[in-house]
Amino acid sequence: MKLTVLGKSPAWQDVDGACSGYLVTEGDTAVLLDCGNGVFGKLRKYHDYVDLDAVVISHLHADHFADLIPFGFALRFAPRQQPVPIDPWPGTDVPARPKLFGPPGSHRFLDDLDGSWNLGRHFEQAFEPHEYDPAGAIELGPLTITFREVPHYVTTFAMSVTGSGEGRIVYGADCCPNQALVEFAEGAELLIAEATLPRPERTGVRGHLTPSEAGEHAERAGAKQLMLTHISDELDPEWALAEAGSTYGGPILIASEGLEIEV
Repeated sequence: MKLTVLGKSPAWQDVDGACSGYLVTEGDTAVLLDCGNGVFGKLRKYHDYVDLDAVVISHLHADHFADLIPFGFALRFAPRQQPVPIDPWPGTDVPARPKLFGPPGSHRFLDDLDGSWNLGRHFEQAFEPHEYDPAGAIELGPLTITFREVPHYVTTFAMSVTGSGEGRIVYGADCCPNQALVEFAEGAELLIAEATLPRPERTGVRGHLTPSEAGEHAERAGAKQLMLTHISDELDPEWALAEAGSTYGGPILIASEGLEIEV
C-alpha cells in the first residue's frame, strides 16, 4: 500500500501548493482521501484521473473538497470522456465516473451547492455519490476504509486505511485535541496528523492542533511514524519537527507534495 501526498496546505494554499489530498494505491486500486483546492492538478502528475476508483471526503470544508468541482468538469467534458472520437481519443460510451463517498449530510450539501452555483447536477453527473456510514466500512479492491468522528468546527471523520498486508494508515483529518483520534490510531504504522497552528487558537475555541499536540497524539496512540500535515509553508519546518519531537519519540516527517510512503 502506497501513500502519495498531493496536497498538505492548511485552508490557505502554500506557494504553488494544494490543500488536503492524499492518494492511496495498492495494485490497480486507487483512492483519493480528500480533494481540496489545487489537488486535482496535482493528482494528474501521479495518476490518471479516469482510473481513480473513489474519492472519500473527511468533512465539508472547502480546503478538503473544493477540487471536486474541476475534477468533475474533467469527468464531464474532457475530450477523452466524449461519445465521439476526438483525436487522439477514440470516444467512449462508458465515461469514467469514480465513486464519491462523503460524510452523512453530504448529498444535501452538494445538491445545495449545485443549485447556488448553477452547476446543473454537477456532482451526480460526474461521480457516483454515496454517503458513508461512520460505523461501517468501505471496501475498494484490497483497501478497507473505516471512520471515527473527531472534534472540529463541523462534523469530521478521521479515516483508517488498510490493505492486503498488515500496515495501517490513519488520517486524522482536521481536529482539536481529543481522545478519539488517539484510540483510533492505536498502533498505526503511520499517523497523518494536522499541525496547523503555532499556538492554540486565540479565541479559546479549539478546532486544530499544534505540532506538539500532534506529537502527543502519536505518542499516546503508539503510532510507529508521524507525518505532520495541514501545515503552512510560513512555519519553519525545523521548528515544527522540534515541537513534535518534544512530545513524540518516534520518526517524524513533514508532509510535502509528491512525498511517497510504502506501508
